[in-house]
Amino acid sequence: MLPPLPKLERPWIASRAEAERRLAAFLPRAGRDYAAQRNFDRGPAERANVSVLSPYVRHRVLTEAELLAAVLERHSPSGAEKFISEIFWRTYWKGWLETHPAAWTRYRAALDERLTELAASPARRRTYADAMAGSTGFDAFDSWSRELVGTNYLHNHARMWFASIWIFTLGLPWELGADFFMRHLLDGDPASNTLSWRWVAGLQTRGKSYRATRDNIGRYTGGRFALARPLAAVAPALDEPSIPIRALPALPTAVGAEATLFVLHDDDLHGDLADLPPGVRGVCALRATACRSPLAVSAAVAAFEDALAGESVRRIADAGSAVDLGLISADEGSEPGGAGGAQAAGRALCAAAAACGATRIVVAFAPVGPVREAIDSLRPIAVAGGATCVEIARRYDAVSWPAATRGFFNLRSRIPAILAELGIGSG
Repeated sequence: MLPPLPKLERPWIASRAEAERRLAAFLPRAGRDYAAQRNFDRGPAERANVSVLSPYVRHRVLTEAELLAAVLERHSPSGAEKFISEIFWRTYWKGWLETHPAAWTRYRAALDERLTELAASPARRRTYADAMAGSTGFDAFDSWSRELVGTNYLHNHARMWFASIWIFTLGLPWELGADFFMRHLLDGDPASNTLSWRWVAGLQTRGKSYRATRDNIGRYTGGRFALARPLAAVAPALDEPSIPIRALPALPTAVGAEATLFVLHDDDLHGDLADLPPGVRGVCALRATACRSPLAVSAAVAAFEDALAGESVRRIADAGSAVDLGLISADEGSEPGGAGGAQAAGRALCAAAAACGATRIVVAFAPVGPVREAIDSLRPIAVAGGATCVEIARRYDAVSWPAATRGFFNLRSRIPAILAELGIGSG
């Protein structure tokens, strides 16, 4: 039997203050120390070599622009190049998925098919259950599976190894693994998670898969695992039809003054007063946690997102004259993402707007993913109820995403120009 998992050095606290504390603690190590040590997975009790900020950045309690400004105030661009690149990898995945949304819709459709296929394959069903329970007999993989469920986090290198073993050693569909991550990761992001699993499988960079090896795992985990069972000796890349490209959607970054209900959501819970549209009378947050998956999402993930959302709404209300209108569920009364949830959420938004005297609903722009689907479903109901709905995007996205439609290195070459346009690191 595997030993019990050690607890994280500090449990997850769902607050802006905790995000700021973690950022301040990490900043001295964000330069060359991070570059040298970031690939080592030393276990859940020893995370000083990475920032452990992703649960907060994923929900934009901390924004990418804030991270970049803080790092460049402490380090030179060359000294912090690796950490800056990691921030822009997140940006790249999001921008790429905005122009290739079929990658997301294909994943969601294939996930339903793979779950249905499990019923007809008892052997695969057992392997799937063992993988999620951490009882496959591959000690490193089993430890990571239990760590994921127990702490709702995994080191990025471990995520790559885990995905490779899931696909090429255990022979499980990548969509089921991506869904397992989405249900349990506090930082489960539709773009980063889906496209990273596709990359390991050889779909994202066509014909180039990622194979986990005993030597690589042993080196970067400090020999923590016996690694007695052999891993797959080959990792044949999966294939699929080409993904169509669409134009980047409009990203308006400003709206005129009007009595407004401002709506936060799981993809943007920043709540910075400087970012608010003019005329905010009330504020609420749209919950779409259950829309992450057709299966049950971790209770810890739901609680974390609810707590972050509630705090962000209160922060805006307490700092100004906006009415705190709480949380509105996009999935209440229906299956995740179903029509019943959209009907209830659309009516609730109209009622919230009326309660604070708003003549307009402004929603923080949501990228491709479950929140986007929820907003697209509830918007017609809100409009039918008499509400005017508009979206407002962050300038960071409007400036960065146009450079993310091809490979990452195209975006990376544009980083200095993007930072200059945003006025980050220029002081």
